[in-house]
Amino acid sequence: MNAAPMTLTIREAVPGDEALILQFIGELAAYEKLAHEVVASESDLSATLFADNPKVFALIAEADGAACGFALYFFNYSTFLGRHGLYLEDLYVTPEARGAGAGKALLARLAKIAQDHNCGRLEWSVLDWNAPAIAFYESLGAEAMSEWTVNRLTGSALDNLAAKDRAHGDAR
Repeated sequence: MNAAPMTLTIREAVPGDEALILQFIGELAAYEKLAHEVVASESDLSATLFADNPKVFALIAEADGAACGFALYFFNYSTFLGRHGLYLEDLYVTPEARGAGAGKALLARLAKIAQDHNCGRLEWSVLDWNAPAIAFYESLGAEAMSEWTVNRLTGSALDNLAAKDRAHGDAR
């Protein structure tokens, strides 16, 4: 006998979701073998997601009323398009809910948000070893941007470069 199909809903994150989002971040980081890099706290999430003028947003996927995933995103800008874009920072669905449509529903909602804001694109990064995620994204029509390489400044490298700006004064 087949189990009854679950009811899947996508909602905006609200104050009080911080512990849940942090749990999902931790689970995603563990899957990506990056748990040692998570330093975010519930108060960090509260201060950024639910500020008066937030610059980052989150969606929660629920299956039959139980949270089963999230997406965290923000708006960026394409000078080539002359339009904003939507950048998906994190997408995570619990192992027991995978294959039930939560990931696709989260991405569909993000696509709708991008369209509603006249964005020229929706983009994200995926670890090159994550074959299941890559296959899933390709099944939705996503194209890998293999000619681009991500660059990052953190810690002392970020501090050192910022210090060079202070050395030149504030021309604003």
